[in-house]
Amino acid sequence: MDLQIGSNLYRNTDGTIEVEGVPLVQVSQHPSTGALLVSFALFDQTGKMLVKMVDSNIMFNERRAYDVTRTPKSVLLKETASGKVLLQLELKAPNVVIFSKGEFPTMKGHTLEVSSKEWKIDKLRTSGVTQDAKGGVVVIG
Repeated sequence: MDLQIGSNLYRNTDGTIEVEGVPLVQVSQHPSTGALLVSFALFDQTGKMLVKMVDSNIMFNERRAYDVTRTPKSVLLKETASGKVLLQLELKAPNVVIFSKGEFPTMKGHTLEVSSKEWKIDKLRTSGVTQDAKGGVVVIG
């Protein structure tokens, strides 16, 4: 699967996005329908789980603070009160997924920000990179 994160393209991935050493996002497609499936766990800066999404369905939602909107080709996870986008992923073509927008804390207490032009964690920024993951994970941070 190819993953585009901001303006960065990662070819031949296994669909896993590892952020600062922790696999936080898993992307796949339903075997029969081809629908986009996203699994994600969000933790606060003390390590407490706030929301857990499995195959694009919310399984755990601390204080009902998060909302998911999904179609067969997209998944959008937001904070309910503020409307802040945590994850926005779209299926561009079979086995090509775009992570175009998002912002959430990493397990190390930093903030990962994804925009159309880059991904960044504090002062570490990457934009316009094409990389072959050779069947492995995408490593950020």
